[in-house]
Amino acid sequence: MILLLDLGNTRLKFAMCDDGALIHRGAFAWDADIAGELARRWADGPRPTRIVGASVVDAARERAVSAAAERAFGMAPCWVRTPARACGVTNAYAEPHRLGIDRFLAMVDAWAEGRAPCVLASVGTALTLDALDANGHHLGGWIAPGPVLMQQSILGATAQVRPDHPGAVRDLADNTADGLASGCWQASAALIDRFATRSAPMLGGAPTVTLGGGDADVLAPLLEHRVVPVPDAVLRGLAVWARSQPQTDDFS
Repeated sequence: MILLLDLGNTRLKFAMCDDGALIHRGAFAWDADIAGELARRWADGPRPTRIVGASVVDAARERAVSAAAERAFGMAPCWVRTPARACGVTNAYAEPHRLGIDRFLAMVDAWAEGRAPCVLASVGTALTLDALDANGHHLGGWIAPGPVLMQQSILGATAQVRPDHPGAVRDLADNTADGLASGCWQASAALIDRFATRSAPMLGGAPTVTLGGGDADVLAPLLEHRVVPVPDAVLRGLAVWARSQPQTDDFS
């Protein structure tokens, strides 16, 4: 039994990997009491024999999660760091560690599940896009603010854009709230469509377009390309990684 940890920008997600199946899942936002929340959620669950984590957050939050794991299970997580190559996937970055481990593990899941060649889109705090070819080679990608962060950035940088209600996505908005929401969500959708179109010739002409992340359900209907929903890609990629690696304290 392996405890998998996905420390994202917005939330911590976890699951137990039992012979490849993900069970006893959970998630919560970072504004919660990390130690208390994990102690409560892990109190009655199965005990792992290993703990493996992927993190895109700061060292302080990693330490807090490690301490909670030590208290709950008497062991610390092994933190996976992005490699040049692993589990059939080859990293396009000249400095491999600069590619987010979440993006790499999503490609590991895609390769393991036979979805390559594909375009991978993840929509959360950031919008990330990656192209993975039929040989498991990462061809590169794009990074942009996610639609919610786009809206927050406008609110933080302007004096008079102050919607008085949450906006809805419309083709032609006639008020500020709807205009802001529509512009940011449609911009994200257009970016994914453009990336998929630009990547297609290098991916055999008709790659699968996958969509994950916390805001995927909202964004999916706005896309012109047909997309395949892929929730929990990071946890599933982490499970593939953990099962393929010998037990060790060094996953870098």
